[in-house]
Amino acid sequence: MLISDLLSPEKIHCDIHCSSKKRLLELISEELARNNEANSQREIFESLCARERLGSTGLGKGVAIPHGRIKGIDHVEVSFIRLNKPLPFDSVDGEPVDLLFALAVPETCGEDHLKLLAQVAELFGDPELLEELRAAESQGELLKLLSGPRH
Repeated sequence: MLISDLLSPEKIHCDIHCSSKKRLLELISEELARNNEANSQREIFESLCARERLGSTGLGKGVAIPHGRIKGIDHVEVSFIRLNKPLPFDSVDGEPVDLLFALAVPETCGEDHLKLLAQVAELFGDPELLEELRAAESQGELLKLLSGPRH
């Protein structure tokens, strides 16, 4: 399972304004539930919040990977969000977050889920890419950066 297989322009959101971490998780839940009639936005929101209570998914350097396991879904849903203004997210380095890659995964999705999280974390570990993601001017440009091979 590759990021490029899961992302599409309609799953990428640029310069979103959000006032709090809770509101941001609600927004992410709405987005991840959009193409999945089997699950409500509320279930996804509760799963994301439960995961955040275990420890922040804020990796540092302005990046977070909110994710949750959802009963009853049979495929992974993703969304990339770039905020117009960084938001406090209880990240490990204490820095606010402006780049988020969110995932809703089937409850039974074990190793694939972990591989995908590792892939996203590795991608976001590239400082040059983070700079490019923050400077990108369109969904298409963001998609290309997130899906393309890195040098």
